[in-house]
Amino acid sequence: KQFGKGAVMRLGENIAMNVGTIHTGSLTLDIALGIGGIPKGRIIEIYGPESSGKTTVALHCVAETQKAGGTAAFIDVEHALDPVYARQLGVDIDSLLVSQPDSGEQALEIAEALVRSGAIDIIVIDSVAALVTKAEIEGEMG
Repeated sequence: KQFGKGAVMRLGENIAMNVGTIHTGSLTLDIALGIGGIPKGRIIEIYGPESSGKTTVALHCVAETQKAGGTAAFIDVEHALDPVYARQLGVDIDSLLVSQPDSGEQALEIAEALVRSGAIDIIVIDSVAALVTKAEIEGEMG
């Protein structure tokens, strides 16, 4: 009860949960995922080597969310978001909410505030590897 309904359950209790999806922009990937895209309301990590297309897939998901009338946020931890490239992938950069936080703590606080607002359909944090604590940043400078 402390974490809300559905936070902990027996698998056999609710086998068929209706989870909406966000298309990835790739029909093949949507089919491979088994539900037609990535599930809404979940934390999804796109993992892979550097320059393997993680941000590109995330931006396609943003574009698909926007095309469906949703609101998207991009937390640019790396300070490397290319708006020209994003637009080429179909992202409406004029309505995209973008944040470039100064630390990992700030990035996660922003993400939490966006989630709690209930107004955002997809939040991208790019990248998890760049989530460096304020103490680490200050230690590097000192």
